[in-house]
Amino acid sequence: MGSEADRLLERYLTLVDDLVGIDGVTPPPGGSGFGRGSLKYQGKIFAMFVRGHLVVKLPEARVADLITAGEGAAFDANKGTPMREWLSVGERSRLDWLSLATEALDFARSAAPKRSRR
Repeated sequence: MGSEADRLLERYLTLVDDLVGIDGVTPPPGGSGFGRGSLKYQGKIFAMFVRGHLVVKLPEARVADLITAGEGAAFDANKGTPMREWLSVGERSRLDWLSLATEALDFARSAAPKRSRR
């Protein structure tokens, strides 16, 4: 049986497989550097896998509510400053990763510029 880190990565890769067929969603590019494990909608990151945690972009109030409920922590990208719209979800959270990532995708869609239909 694999390690905990392998299990969490597999869980994330399953999430990627579930979302990648949606219009506008692109898979993680791989490589090194920030965003290497990220799912994007129209080029903007909405979910990523960082240090064994699912990290999602949600409205600031939603992130605050989830932190208060003990379901995650503010993500800080190792810069020492929490990012108000980013939630880091650990393996102990009761939240369903696909539901959370879908919520993040919906938030990304709402923030994306509308495409003109000419």
